[in-house]
Amino acid sequence: MNRRVAITGIGVVAPGDPGVKAFWERITEGRTATRTITSFDPSPFRSRIAAECDFDPVREGLTPHEVRRMDRSVQFAVVAVREALTDSGIETKDLRPDRTGVSMGTAVGATINLDEEYRILSNGGRQWVVDPAYAVPHMYDYLVPSAMASEVAWYVGAEGPVGVVSAGCTSGLDSVGHAVGLICEGTVDVMFAGAADAPISPITVACFDAIKATSNRNDDPAHALRPYDRTRNGFVLGEGGAVLVLEELTHARRRRAHVYAEIVGFASRSNAFHMTGLRPDGREMAEAIRSALTQARLAPEAVDYVNAHGTATKQNDRHETAAFKAALGPHAYATPVSSIKAVVGHSLGGIGSIEIAATALAIEHGIVPPTANLHDQDPELDLDYVPLVAREKRLDVALTVGSGFGGFQSAMLLARPE
Repeated sequence: MNRRVAITGIGVVAPGDPGVKAFWERITEGRTATRTITSFDPSPFRSRIAAECDFDPVREGLTPHEVRRMDRSVQFAVVAVREALTDSGIETKDLRPDRTGVSMGTAVGATINLDEEYRILSNGGRQWVVDPAYAVPHMYDYLVPSAMASEVAWYVGAEGPVGVVSAGCTSGLDSVGHAVGLICEGTVDVMFAGAADAPISPITVACFDAIKATSNRNDDPAHALRPYDRTRNGFVLGEGGAVLVLEELTHARRRRAHVYAEIVGFASRSNAFHMTGLRPDGREMAEAIRSALTQARLAPEAVDYVNAHGTATKQNDRHETAAFKAALGPHAYATPVSSIKAVVGHSLGGIGSIEIAATALAIEHGIVPPTANLHDQDPELDLDYVPLVAREKRLDVALTVGSGFGGFQSAMLLARPE
């Protein structure tokens, strides 16, 4: 069955103002959204900075009931799917419910509400035995990550496959990859796919503090996250999400839909090596890239741009640079590579879908977003990382990759529509 998959709608809630337009302007201008954390008192922590969304759920159209029921991450997902649906021009009444599905990704689920409820139930951590009578009635929705996919499915009326992928920081890539597979195999014609996370909470900040994975440049939040820079010292936590409308290409053409890009290849691998560590040779990511290229029937020389994971941790930047060289060969040196995390931070499970959206928009506009804050490139890293300034370039094929704790490595190829 030769079924192709098109991206026909995009919705984004990213740090700064929500919406695709604001997101695209911010990443192409290289305007960072990182700042001192405002959602709680960060003073006890080593890293006190994050990339926060300027997000008002009521202003974005959610009712008080929805706000009460949904964790912040689920709110991101619902607002993003609304924008994606409008952007696609699809009328839900015209969709076959049984041929429509949802695939969402998240790494840490309803972190914010669970953190808040624990503090209330335990009286600030002072009580080991808690009284469940003090819990909110929506506690089940906070505990079960599938609540995110359910809310999206209810909104779009999907009665086909509906589920959540949770694979750490590759969740947002893997959820879309799963959706692509369902369309290609003929199970569905339309998928609403993406991911969201809202991890900026005391428990998450404390966890990354413990392993010193985050930057502690608290006096200069805007320039703290520095991918590929000699002075980099870790990532900055972010939040947000993105949802894509994916359609079987013939289905999209029949209704004369605008196509941002086709998804032509996807693969994932695991390093089976270490919970947080990466092999310096980048072998597993390279294998994922090669597999995606094989699936797309493309040579390495076809890749015009790489949207990198680019977390600004030394081992990740070295790992993926080695992977690009291994998978693309000499062509890696002629291929622009950039990371948008210096602008929007690292939203864990949400970032993979945000980066797919960025890659599709890069193809659409013929612009490579820059790597912000890259002033002093690490001499060990010798590829073209597009420092500071966006670059105009026709992009026929673009690669986006992700790497996650647990050893997950994922790669996805997008192509300009014919």
